[in-house]
Amino acid sequence: MDKLLTDEELISELQRRCNENKISLEEQKTLTKQLIELNKKLEESESMKGHFISNITNEIINPFASILGLSRNILSVKENNWDKVRSMVSLIHSEAFNLDFQLKNIFSAAKIEAGEINMETNHTDVIQLIQSVIDAFNHEAIKKNISMKFDFDVNHENTKTFYFNTDADKLKLMLSNLVSNAIKFNNENGEISLKVSVKKKILSICVIDNGIGISESDKLIIFDRFKKINNNINSINPGHGLGLSIVKAFLEILNGKIDIVSDLNNGSSFFISIPEAEKETSIYNDNNEFDDFKFGEDNIIL
Repeated sequence: MDKLLTDEELISELQRRCNENKISLEEQKTLTKQLIELNKKLEESESMKGHFISNITNEIINPFASILGLSRNILSVKENNWDKVRSMVSLIHSEAFNLDFQLKNIFSAAKIEAGEINMETNHTDVIQLIQSVIDAFNHEAIKKNISMKFDFDVNHENTKTFYFNTDADKLKLMLSNLVSNAIKFNNENGEISLKVSVKKKILSICVIDNGIGISESDKLIIFDRFKKINNNINSINPGHGLGLSIVKAFLEILNGKIDIVSDLNNGSSFFISIPEAEKETSIYNDNNEFDDFKFGEDNIIL
């Protein structure tokens, strides 16, 4: 026969069960709130990916269409109209260069997402690498009459070469993204400065522009993958929102860091610092597939 509870025991049991129910309800409220926040993030993620797909589709299809159209026009050019051929070949180079750069970003982002990115250390000529980035983007800077300056501050006898153990391919793509943004978001007749120094086996590079700058609110999202400050597909500043997220991801792999100093309408300064790797796995050789294009001369090699 079950023992009858006293009034005090019954009240105590009721209080215990009420407390348990109260805790359970609070846990359910917390879980519901978390699910709502997660669902919101998923919706934002889908929206960002939608914008990304729209942007990247245009930015891949448009250069291809331009290259095909210009190539077709070259085939129909009459003899002795060399200036027109040179002009169209220059445009093809520009479109192909931009397409190549964008595809490198897309492939790098895919590898980062899949966790397939590793550090491959090279014995890298930093001066030559940075100069190759400046030379590669010079034609884009010329379109906006932007001047680019390179200042290398290091105590070294030979000012034409300086070797540093790091991942050259990742360093080059990071600098390419920073320089590309500096051109893209700069004003007509603007300036870009690249300042480089090496102290205590740490390579420091600063890319400075006097362009439109970045607001405090935008600084919170510029490193997020797929996010753009301007999501308008027809924006005058094209891009897919991958560049700075790749820079940040690569720096994490290289144990480096990035800092920003920027105010709206007052330009931006991006500082990256990378410690020297202890070992090298290969000697970096920069093969620029567009080096054979020499515009303004009589020997354009196709």
